[in-house]
Amino acid sequence: MKNNVAFLTADVGRLMRKRFDMMSRRHGATGAQWRTLGAINRTPGITQAALASWLEVEAVTAGRMVDRLEKAGLVERRADPADRRAWRLYLAPAAAPLLVQLQACADTLIADTLSGVSEGEHDLLLALLNRLRCNLLDEPVATSPETENRDG
Repeated sequence: MKNNVAFLTADVGRLMRKRFDMMSRRHGATGAQWRTLGAINRTPGITQAALASWLEVEAVTAGRMVDRLEKAGLVERRADPADRRAWRLYLAPAAAPLLVQLQACADTLIADTLSGVSEGEHDLLLALLNRLRCNLLDEPVATSPETENRDG
């Protein structure tokens, strides 16, 4: 199993999410809440349906997460002027300091994860992971000198 790329990448992702969840709880948030706040921050006005799709959860699950964040004063729901059934999501001003704290947690986690990895190894890791992602998305891969040399 340790040489299986699917198992290894899933395990690294799982361990990073678990570690981040432990770190973020010190600030009163969960990893899922961080991902939710991050998605809303990147796409202000996102609908709950689009948020659920992006988070890869059911609409009811996304709605419950938004309910908790709204109750905590971190997210605002605003009626969609084009669709009476839809709500648009925005960060409340109170979310800004929490996002700064959670970003610091993420930065620390990434630094810890990459401990002992050289800049060249990091660049190669990113190039290879991007290639894997593109292969799965059926998109052309942008090559770099490092990846061209490895293809030989």
